[in-house]
Amino acid sequence: MTVIKINAITVPADSGDELAKRFAKRAGAVDGQDGFEGFELLQPTDERTTWLVVTRWRDEESFQAWLNSPAFGHGHRSAAERSGGPAPAPVAVSSEVWSYQVADLTPSA
Repeated sequence: MTVIKINAITVPADSGDELAKRFAKRAGAVDGQDGFEGFELLQPTDERTTWLVVTRWRDEESFQAWLNSPAFGHGHRSAAERSGGPAPAPVAVSSEVWSYQVADLTPSA
């Protein structure tokens, strides 16, 4: 059953564009991971400052394998860090991960 992980990232009101740029620079980094099914970065369209990073995984084991892999650490470092430079200042004020699965709407007998 597909597992959905949502990383709710709150940023200052003027930092959303920077968050989007950072995600764009590492677009596709998770695509080859076993069990990965999809990614979306959702930008708020109202006064909210929380962006949602939505990923879909074949199962919890696939997500956990990626979370504990060297690819996760590599993908979450900036280009500057990967080339030996300093990390950029954080954009997020806070972040929390939510876990969901698609609800079974099959009528019970």
